Amino acid sequence: MNVTLFRSWKQRAAVLSAALLAATFAAAPAAAATSTVASYTTTINGDSADVYYPTTGNRLPVALFLQGANVDKSHYSTYASTVASYGFVVAVPNHTRSLFGVNGLYPEGAQAGWTADWAEAEDDNPASPLFDRINENDLVLAGHSFGAATALSISAGLCVIPFCAIANLAPSELEAVVTYGGNNVLYGTDLVLPVLNTVPVGYIQGTADGVATPDEGQTTYHLTAGTPKAYITVAGANHYGITNGQNPAGALPDPSAQTLNQATGVETTARWSAQWLLAQLGSSAARKYVYTTGDAADPNVTVTYVK
Repeated sequence: MNVTLFRSWKQRAAVLSAALLAATFAAAPAAAATSTVASYTTTINGDSADVYYPTTGNRLPVALFLQGANVDKSHYSTYASTVASYGFVVAVPNHTRSLFGVNGLYPEGAQAGWTADWAEAEDDNPASPLFDRINENDLVLAGHSFGAATALSISAGLCVIPFCAIANLAPSELEAVVTYGGNNVLYGTDLVLPVLNTVPVGYIQGTADGVATPDEGQTTYHLTAGTPKAYITVAGANHYGITNGQNPAGALPDPSAQTLNQATGVETTARWSAQWLLAQLGSSAARKYVYTTGDAADPNVTVTYVK
C-alpha cells in the first residue's frame, strides 16, 4: 500500500468528519435545560392552574400561557411541558368569565399581573416545589388564538375589549411575548390595529391555519411597531397545531386540515417558543438558534425577523 496515499486519505477523512460534526452541532437546536419535567396543580387568583417546571435548576423565569377560547388547559400539557424543559416555570390557568353574556374559558389581560404576584408568593413558600427557585423579575407570555390576542393586548399596555375587562398596564416583570395562531384582526372584520408593543414579540403561525390565517398573521407582524419581532411559520400546521390533538371539544373547529404530524407540530411550536423567549432573556445559544442556525436546521420552519 502507498503509505503517503493512505495518510492523505486518512487526513481528508478526518477533516471531512470534523467538518460534518461541526456542521451538525452548528445546525442542532440549543439543548434543553433538562430532560425531566414535573407538574402540579395550584390556583392563581382563584383560577385552577397546571404548573410545569424542570426538576433541576434555579432562577427560573415564569411563562404564563394564555389559552385559546374554550380550550381547556389540559389540551396544552405537551406544549407546556416541552417549553418547561428549556428552563421555564410554565403556568397554564383555566380562566372562566362571562363574555357577551356567555360563560366560558376566556383569558384576560389582568392574568399577567396575577401571575407575577403568584410567582413571588410561590418562590417564598417553603411548601412549594418551586421554593427559592423562581426568578421573580422575569415573566414572559405565550398565548394561543384568543390568548394570543390577549398577550398582544398586554404587550401594548392596552385594554382592547374583549381581551380585558379593565385597562391594565403590563407588569414590570414582563420581558417578552410569543404567540401561536393569533393576530389583531378583530372577529373576521377588516379592522386592524397597530401593535405598539413595549417588549419583543414573536409570532408563530401555521401555514394551514384556517381560523387565524397566515395573511392575517402577516398583517399583524407588519403592523407591529416595536422590535425585536419575528414571524415564524410552521409548514402544514393548522390552528390546533399547538394542542395535544385536533379540534379540542368545546373550541371552534378549524375547517382547514393539518398536513403536519401533530406531535411534530407541537414539539416544533414549543421549541421555537422557548428559543425565542430565551433569546430575548439574553441566552446567547438561543439567539444563535433563532437568528442564525435554527431556520436552516428545521425543514418545517421559515423565519422572518427584525433583530
